[in-house]
Amino acid sequence: MRKRLFLSFLAIILLTLLLSILSVNFVFQKHFSDYLARSTEVTLEQLPERLSSSFFSHGCWNSDSLYNIAHSLPFGTHIVIKEPSGKTILTLINPMESMLKNDPGLWMDMGLNYTIEEWKNKTLMISGPNGVFAVAEVRYPARARVLNPADQSFISAIYQSLFLAGALALIIGIILSYWISRRLTSPLQGLTKAVQRVGEGSLDEQVPVTTKDEVGQLATAFNGMAENLKKQERLRKQFTADIAHELRTPLTSIRSYIEAFQDGVLPANKENLAIINEEIERLTRLSSDLKDLNVAEMGALRPYLTQVNLSALIDKTVNMLSPLIQEKGISLAWHKPESTLIEGDEYLLTRLFYNLLHNAYKFTESPGKIEVQMELRHQEALITISDSGIGIPEEDLPFIFERFYRSEKSRSRETGGTGIGLALAQQIALLHQGTLTVESCPDKGSRFMLLLPLTIREKSTSV
Repeated sequence: MRKRLFLSFLAIILLTLLLSILSVNFVFQKHFSDYLARSTEVTLEQLPERLSSSFFSHGCWNSDSLYNIAHSLPFGTHIVIKEPSGKTILTLINPMESMLKNDPGLWMDMGLNYTIEEWKNKTLMISGPNGVFAVAEVRYPARARVLNPADQSFISAIYQSLFLAGALALIIGIILSYWISRRLTSPLQGLTKAVQRVGEGSLDEQVPVTTKDEVGQLATAFNGMAENLKKQERLRKQFTADIAHELRTPLTSIRSYIEAFQDGVLPANKENLAIINEEIERLTRLSSDLKDLNVAEMGALRPYLTQVNLSALIDKTVNMLSPLIQEKGISLAWHKPESTLIEGDEYLLTRLFYNLLHNAYKFTESPGKIEVQMELRHQEALITISDSGIGIPEEDLPFIFERFYRSEKSRSRETGGTGIGLALAQQIALLHQGTLTVESCPDKGSRFMLLLPLTIREKSTSV
């Protein structure tokens, strides 16, 4: 890529230089030709006065004076001076042109062009005190293409300067092209190697961010992606360990009871079978939560929207968990409002409130307190579930709604849970176009705030 980028820059520079040189040459030739044409016209307009002054100052046609006048004539200009009767008196031509005309090779050596395609003719009257005493018939090039050595030297100096400037610009352009192409491609090459290493499983890759342009933004995005992949890999490993623990605990319990039944150590009575049933229910809830979370994150969880009495739904969920909460010695305050209708999926909303309340129950010890409140705000319902439990560390707050994330792993294991409940609650809230946020302070408790619209704005069946 660096080679292609360098060659592209170089081609652009060469094309720009070529167009610039051609443009300057065209403009210069046109303006210089116009300048020469105006100079010729000015010289010819002054010629009658100069010839008259030369004649009367010497009393005759003086050869030295005429030589000076001829020397100032533009190349290619021929002047024939005649009497008014038509008799030719003398002919004027630039002495340098006359010398070069006798040796045509000198024109080639000096780079001059002696070919004249078109001519102009002009008749000038030479006047004195007594009127016109001579006539000058002038023949000169129609286009100022014949240059004298001084003009040619000036043109050569201009072109030399132009080509020197072009060569210098080309050298600088080559250096800058190489530097820019290297500066642009080096971070990309480093990024490519880092991507390859990430693809091979090295998730600790980070590339330096040296600029704020698109390349720097790409490097920043890559670093964020690598960090997120690393975090997801860590969560995956943690989740594997947690699931193994969560599956092993009830299965071990069930196996122990069955072996005890077989050995006759324990009777297969109602109480022991109820314990086995609870473990089976635990496995069932775990499997259901995993399935629903996976479906919700794929955007395939389809709610069945109906008019739901939200206060009655929360009341049912509170009553469902009240025996567990009271058995643990926790007080529960539920400020039940009047009936409030909301558009939503009754089953999913029940799962949502069950997970939030059960989460508060798990992490609150006796004599703790759980409080549930609901209030209407315009066309939205705000439900707040507060507890006086162990709280959540500040560094864990941004991640608690991520799947498989659990704050304080050892304490979480003691209370159960796999970090799925809150992630599923968040997905259900999003499915109902709501928001679920949390405020918490370690050892002082947590407060979950759920804001749900009373009416779903769009009849969407996916997250």
